[in-house]
Amino acid sequence: MLRAFAGLGVRSFGGPIAHLGYFRDEFVVRRRWLGEAAYADLVALCQFLPGPASSQVGFAIGLARAGYPGAVAAWAGFTLPAAALLVAFAFGVRWLRLPLEAAFLHGLQLVAVAIVAQAVIAMARRFCANVATAAIAVGALVLVLAGGSASAQIGAIAAGGVAGLVLCRGAAAPAGGELPAPVSRAAAGVALGTFVLLLFGLPALRAATGSATAGLFEAFYRSGALVFGGGHVVLPLLREAVVTPGWVSDAAFLSGYGAAQAVPGPLFSFAAYLGAVVQVGPGGIAGAALALSAIFLPGLLLLIGTWPLWQGLKRAPHAGAAVAGVHAAVVGLLAAALYTPIWTTAVHTPGDLVVAALGFVLLVALRVRPLVAVAVGALGGLALGVLHP
Repeated sequence: MLRAFAGLGVRSFGGPIAHLGYFRDEFVVRRRWLGEAAYADLVALCQFLPGPASSQVGFAIGLARAGYPGAVAAWAGFTLPAAALLVAFAFGVRWLRLPLEAAFLHGLQLVAVAIVAQAVIAMARRFCANVATAAIAVGALVLVLAGGSASAQIGAIAAGGVAGLVLCRGAAAPAGGELPAPVSRAAAGVALGTFVLLLFGLPALRAATGSATAGLFEAFYRSGALVFGGGHVVLPLLREAVVTPGWVSDAAFLSGYGAAQAVPGPLFSFAAYLGAVVQVGPGGIAGAALALSAIFLPGLLLLIGTWPLWQGLKRAPHAGAAVAGVHAAVVGLLAAALYTPIWTTAVHTPGDLVVAALGFVLLVALRVRPLVAVAVGALGGLALGVLHP
């Protein structure tokens, strides 16, 4: 599990939606650890929860496949490569500022276009096989593009479930939709109780003790617990948590954010950089570990706490119709994300379109491994940077 996710942790560029495309190719298509329907269920559940959706999906795959040790290994493999690079940057190692860096990263963004396009097409064939589900997918796409926020994504999935109850009556639960998780109801209750206890107890502990370490943990835990949509959505919360009280300068915050754009894996790993440079608490390696664990912990606790409930809802009467609508809405959500931010931030010139199309052909027609497409995209980005500096 650690090896599988570490491979993704060093090559998954492009943001959380692109990560979902990488995960699908690796664990649904290549390794066949779970079915298409079970994967769509996980994506839908994690879109409902606060926290980093792609990291929660990876954690859930590890949990279902190899229990709690597998879940921790999946999280560590996907997160620690980026965190290690950002901590090194905090200590003054500036290899994240190389010549043609922007061109290199642009090429990786173009590969993300191909990865997500492949996932959207394959999932549309599976979950939008009739007029009703296709209409739900289009409606979700319109809702997400019009809303442009994390709440619009949650609303699109909820609306998809309601529309499925009306338009997809009689639909059976899709084969391969069940992903057993070794989470008992007792464990789920403990996880939810711990989430609430920390959310309200940490501020009280901070006020009572005046501990800088408790304050640092509380600031990052609160940021991870209150953000929907993950990724860039967490940045305002982090800035409020560390810049406003004077723990990190604005210049240092922006410098670290720029470096975070140059590393693969989840953007939440930016917390490791902030924990290393913050002027309170332990700082350094210990501060990085504290901040990184604090920002991811609430989302993972919520996943453990809600997964049994999610599985129970799928067994309710008419659940097959609702699930069909949710799956179609997930396709619409991914299609909307393919357009913005992935396409709109990556494809600007005919050359960009050629590199993205080449990646798509490699993945879909020639069925190469994503690592090959990543290498080709990086080289294509460098070539475009040389030709059009």
